[in-house]
Amino acid sequence: MEMALQSQRLLCSAPGFRIRPAVGSFAQTTMKCEGFTRNGVVSCMVASSGYSRRRPRRSIIPRTKRSTPRGFAPSPRPQAGTRTHKKDHSGIDEDGAGNSSSTSSSTPLSSELTSSGESMGSSGESMGKSQADDSSQNRKEDVDPEEYRRTIEYLAEENFMMGNKLFVFPNIVKAGQDIEIYLNRTLSALVDQPAVLIKGAFNGWKWKFFTEALQRTDLPGDWWLCKLHVPKQAYRIDFVFFNGGTVYENNNSKDFVLLTVKSGMNEAAFEAFLVEEKQREHERLAAEQAERARRDEERRKREEEKAAMEADRAQAKADVEKRRERMRLVVHLARASLENVWHVEPSSFKGGERIRLYYNRSSRPLARATELWIHGGHNNWTDGVSIVERLFRSVKRDGDWWYAEVVVPEQAFILDWVFADGPPRKAEVYDNNALQDFHATVPDYMSEELFWFEEEHRICRKLQEARKINQEAARRKAEKIAAMKAETKERTMKTFLLSQKHIVYTEPLEVRAGCTVTVLYNPSNTVLNGKPEVWLRCSFNRWSHRNGPLSPQKMVIADNGVHLKAIVKVPMDAYMMDFVFSDKEDGGIYDNKNGMDYHIPVSGGVLKEPPMHIVHIAVEMAPIAKVGGLGDVVTSLSRAVQELGHNVDIILPKYDCMNLSNVKDFHFRQSFGWGGTEIKVWFGKIEGLSVYLLEPQNGMFWVGCVYGRNDGARFGFFCHAALEFLKQNGSRPDILHCHDWSSAPVAWLYKDYYRHYGLSNARVIFTIHNLEFGIHQITQAMTYADKATTVSHRYLKEVSSNSAISPHLYKFHGILNGIDPDIWDPYNDKFIPVCYTSENVTEGKMAAKEALQQRLGLRKSDQPLVGIVTRLTVQKGIHLIKHAIWRTLERNGQVVLLGTAPDPSIQNDFVNLANQLSYSHGNHARLCLTYDEPLSHLIYAGADFILVPSLFEPCGLTQLVAMRYGSIPVVRRTGGLYDTVFDVDNDKERAQEEGLETNGFSFEGADPAGVDYALNRAISAWFDAREWFNSLCQRVMEQDWSWNRPALDYMELYHSARK
Repeated sequence: MEMALQSQRLLCSAPGFRIRPAVGSFAQTTMKCEGFTRNGVVSCMVASSGYSRRRPRRSIIPRTKRSTPRGFAPSPRPQAGTRTHKKDHSGIDEDGAGNSSSTSSSTPLSSELTSSGESMGSSGESMGKSQADDSSQNRKEDVDPEEYRRTIEYLAEENFMMGNKLFVFPNIVKAGQDIEIYLNRTLSALVDQPAVLIKGAFNGWKWKFFTEALQRTDLPGDWWLCKLHVPKQAYRIDFVFFNGGTVYENNNSKDFVLLTVKSGMNEAAFEAFLVEEKQREHERLAAEQAERARRDEERRKREEEKAAMEADRAQAKADVEKRRERMRLVVHLARASLENVWHVEPSSFKGGERIRLYYNRSSRPLARATELWIHGGHNNWTDGVSIVERLFRSVKRDGDWWYAEVVVPEQAFILDWVFADGPPRKAEVYDNNALQDFHATVPDYMSEELFWFEEEHRICRKLQEARKINQEAARRKAEKIAAMKAETKERTMKTFLLSQKHIVYTEPLEVRAGCTVTVLYNPSNTVLNGKPEVWLRCSFNRWSHRNGPLSPQKMVIADNGVHLKAIVKVPMDAYMMDFVFSDKEDGGIYDNKNGMDYHIPVSGGVLKEPPMHIVHIAVEMAPIAKVGGLGDVVTSLSRAVQELGHNVDIILPKYDCMNLSNVKDFHFRQSFGWGGTEIKVWFGKIEGLSVYLLEPQNGMFWVGCVYGRNDGARFGFFCHAALEFLKQNGSRPDILHCHDWSSAPVAWLYKDYYRHYGLSNARVIFTIHNLEFGIHQITQAMTYADKATTVSHRYLKEVSSNSAISPHLYKFHGILNGIDPDIWDPYNDKFIPVCYTSENVTEGKMAAKEALQQRLGLRKSDQPLVGIVTRLTVQKGIHLIKHAIWRTLERNGQVVLLGTAPDPSIQNDFVNLANQLSYSHGNHARLCLTYDEPLSHLIYAGADFILVPSLFEPCGLTQLVAMRYGSIPVVRRTGGLYDTVFDVDNDKERAQEEGLETNGFSFEGADPAGVDYALNRAISAWFDAREWFNSLCQRVMEQDWSWNRPALDYMELYHSARK
């Protein structure tokens, strides 16, 4: 069948045929005899080969498994008049069981007219019952059933005579109305099938998939009918017929397409509609997720409150039991009076009443006191001193009697007191009954059991009140920490965007989906400097947007006369803006940021960036296997990337010396065989990260340490085992990130072996933390890695001439390390006396300095204090440290050093120096030659300056922690120290290029004169410009040296590796 593609003769020539105007489902058509022309009912339908042979255009609306278009007609698809039998995937057998149509049923046309769409299908993916409005239904009911029937009979007869297997009524299909599709089973590939179904979708198989059963009509010629509602957003209909199983009528594999749906939609408008629908769906899902989170939080709070209440009751009960036991010890000391010493009037009283307590001071310790006071309480001093009254001389003549009027506490059944020569905090002499105190019974007190019952409830209430106060304080503190983190991240993102402003930026700086932005580009700082033309090549979502790249756009001179500009409309489904620049429309020379391309995040869109799967393979991880800075980096970088929404796993050896107390949900996961041994796999969560620990049963990591036992062989085995674990576990990571020489073998083992056997999706990133160790392994890893990094830009330049590095500079990048802002947080630090932020840095640091001076026995005075927290090695510049200590003391400062030396001779040298300083400058210098984590926090907070005079320093974290606590770094200009510390006198322009302000003091060289140059300026500023110095402390605290920025840089690197 040709699906009536060619012109046909008139189908409506029956005499006497009439249709009432402006009625029925075809009210807007010219439904008269002349109206059924060759451009009418059938010729509006054309065949499309796209469904069967062309990949559909990508849509942001996902398809369900049940409604995937190409699953409708299994290949090879049947030709007209043929059939294909395959296993039924639809749940409907070939006899038509499970649907409402059968060969024995028929649908009278007269009844269809008034059905108002009731026979529309029941499938969840179908269009469902008619969505036409009531007015449309009423108009349809106005159609003369006899005229309607004659029209359909005539169309059926004419189409059958012409060999057309189907037709659609009405001839002009409009969006928002119902239509009728008729299929002649005899003329189709379903000629002898008992069931006939239609399966289709709208707008090129992109939207609202449906499956409906056709009903057999009583028309002559084996005609079958189904009704569909055409949505308002439809501009075409695509469909095929099948038997509910594997036999299809699909128009010779071209599918059936109804193109002339009259609506306000076209392909572009529909795509915009889909984006809006996706946004609404996104908002709905976000609201549902927020509601679930709210309910989960409420449930968690209820459970926590219930557990806390039970704990309060248990503690109250335990407290009462302890107090009852103590009370029993004093009950035998209580009495009504003590002859010739004290007595009470009246002798019978109860709680709440006023009594007179008489005291005879004759022959007592207070016999010569000029004043007499009672300090009292009740029930063995339950509430401490709650009664304070002065005594007055009595008229009693048989002794030196004095009295005080006392109100008995309501809950008292024992009164406790002592006499003194003054009120509390002023008394010097006491009469405390030979250290036993005085105790009197309350004659008319409540029952003891009732008292303890009420006391238990009172204690419980006090515990609850105290807990709620603490919870509220913790909540406010957590909210402030979260707000400060968010503010810091926002500032960091702005700095990140501005960091390339000398080359490219946008106006507005924050790009939002659905808006128009101006891209500004300065070619003078790029390879396109001096080119007569510059063309912008732009796309979205890391060059994967459904519409593909935008057409090249020639840039024009911006208003500032320096930059070139181009205007770009950002679609609603964008989450990233991507661009490169060239000097010609069709190519030429490109500025693509050295292969990284330029990317700017887009906010407010309906799509989020798909998460990447990153696996770190390393031999250290803080806090369970930390030896140096490598362990900190693995943990902190992984956390920061995971917070960006990506999936991060870490694979470690399971050392027998690990402290697993910080591992949550630790359990045995599985085991596998490799390398002639069984390897057990353990799993746990460390600071929210998924960690896999591999434990070879050959004892390779049962040596009591991380390093120092045939490390090359052990770590090589571990790297091979880690890749084998990923392969056997079916993992498909996007990134394999290995660190330093110890996990360098991952690079070549993966490239030579494992990428050919199931791990082909991954790219290898290799990070050099210190080039001083394992140069052979580093050389090989640099050769095999897709991208390589080191821990600062300056260190990259310093090692770029190394033979392991120089051949691979094109893929070598410098990315600074960061610090963990949760570990190093002066606002939430239990090791310092006063928590502080940049707002009260002066007060906080003063309190910390006083606490540090007191702890170490230094003079409490307002002097500049220099702190040194370091390993005592040659690399750390120990000769410069010694000189700085003496120089600080000469400048009337104080010095505190915390650190140890792995070299015994260096350790002994500093022990001798510590003894010398203790003798000569005991009030101003203290060397603590040990490891003390709490003390390090106190030094960072209490010091005015932190000295880091390293001879080389790949990155360095000490100076970053110092600034986090408002201490000013004094550093040598090398490696990461140069990249992070900007001298207040010499680096203003360099700081501005990085979007920062100056933050410290630095020096060149490695001699005492260099140290003096920086240290003298620092101490002079402390003495001579204290207000400016305090503002500098505030400034450095507000700079972000966390992993926020490095995580963004690493994600850019990961994506570039996958290009």
